[in-house]
Amino acid sequence: MKEKAFQDYYPEILSHCYGCGRLNEHGHQIKSRWDGEESVATYIPKEYHTAIPGFVYGGLIASLIDCHSTGTAAAAAYRAEGREMDTDPPFRFVTGSLHVDYLRPTPIDAPLELRGRVKEIKGRKIVVESTLSAKGEICAKGEVVAVQMPDSMLPKV
Repeated sequence: MKEKAFQDYYPEILSHCYGCGRLNEHGHQIKSRWDGEESVATYIPKEYHTAIPGFVYGGLIASLIDCHSTGTAAAAAYRAEGREMDTDPPFRFVTGSLHVDYLRPTPIDAPLELRGRVKEIKGRKIVVESTLSAKGEICAKGEVVAVQMPDSMLPKV
């Protein structure tokens, strides 16, 4: 049986993100998992993710790098504390900064592979470097400064 994705551990109240929320039926619903020291996710772009016929829209690429990286940050925070991802209190990270470099056009007719690596953990901040590849070539790379979500952002229930 395949291990649960990082995003599958998010509490329901925090599972509505357009990029990674499992409860957002219109979103990407990416699923990130550990592969050794790297995190990995695969995403199949849809025809409507087109920028120019045959190529993926850059905003999708940025969104995928963003949400894969914040998911990686959450998983890394649990790892750093030696905790399982289903323990309380839950870790949830938001984007403090996102930088994406587009290295080559990304073909739309292939699965996109995301790979993330934790660069730094410092208090409530985790820096994650991620790449997005298609057909075995890195098409974009990004760096996300992920910040542990403050309690003030928690939805009122």
